[in-house]
Parts: sequence; C-alpha cells; structure tokens
Amino acid sequence: MRPLTDEETKTLFTKLSHYIGANIVHLVDRDDAPHVFRLHRDRVYYASEESMRLAVSVARPNLVSLGTCFGKFSKTGKFRLHITALDYLVQYAKHKVWIKPNGELPFLYGNHVVKAHLGRISDDTPEHAGVVVLSMSGTGLGFGVTARSTLDTRKMDPTSIIVFHQADTGEFIRDEDTLF
Repeated sequence: MRPLTDEETKTLFTKLSHYIGANIVHLVDRDDAPHVFRLHRDRVYYASEESMRLAVSVARPNLVSLGTCFGKFSKTGKFRLHITALDYLVQYAKHKVWIKPNGELPFLYGNHVVKAHLGRISDDTPEHAGVVVLSMSGTGLGFGVTARSTLDTRKMDPTSIIVFHQADTGEFIRDEDTLF
C-alpha cells in the first residue's frame, strides 16, 4: 500500500471529475475525518487516515482490501472505475439519469439505457458526460456515459440509446471472482 504518484493522482481525478466535477474536493477535504487515496496491487482504495495507519501494521501479502475500492489501473496506465465507488458517485454526481422500473432489469443485466426506459434526466446534461443511473426511487443502480444531450433526447425515438452502460450493481454477481 502506497500513496498515489502525481501522474496516478491526475489520472484518477480526471476520471472522477468526469462524473462528479468539482465535488472531488468533498472527497478529500471531509469534515468528519481526513480521507486518502492509496494504491494496493493496482487498485485505488479510499479510506480514512486512521484506518490507513492501522493497515500499515498488516503485511502487504496479507492485506486484501482497505476502505472502498474506487477502481483499478490497467497495465497501460488507464484508470477504470469500479461499481464499488457508486455510493460516492451518487452522493456527489453532477448529472443523473432516472430509469423506469421496466428498464431497471435490462440495465442491471449490462444493457444500455434506451429512451423508452428513461424516466428523468438532469437538466443541461451534455453529450458524452458521465452520469449516475438511478431508479425512480433514487437508489443507485450504476453509471455510464450519455449518448446524447438532454435537448437531443426529447427528439429521439423510443429505441435510441440514451446512456452507454459502464458499470451496474449486477456486477457484484456476474464478476464476483474478478471484482476484488
């Protein structure tokens, strides 16, 4: 477990800003307890400084996880967000999409969100923006990237893709062997 390098931090914050924008400040500068990002086996963990200090006493081969896994760095240096970061993305997201109950199951199986399943969308959502996908009751289901802006979605037919799927809570079951 080690702190992120400047390049890794830049890559992580660039990816997070795609979804939560300037709200990254709320992740780092918390009032309750300071939190940090740490790298362990190519995975980025978000944990309080207190639990990070306690984890130092555990040998690296024996340490499985620390705090919340935000994602993983690929061998090429790109960062991929994991579904385990969804709670923080929902809390601080700039743009949100709510889907109807008949569209929840297809999204949780890994399909894109089509206009027929769209319940609501945040105002002024641009094209190719990171969005958090919520059920109509406000429960976080996953996240993705918009295919069209808010204005363009009104003109589209019901079978057009609105949000490209990136991750959903169904991954806990589908990819449980490789998630951690």
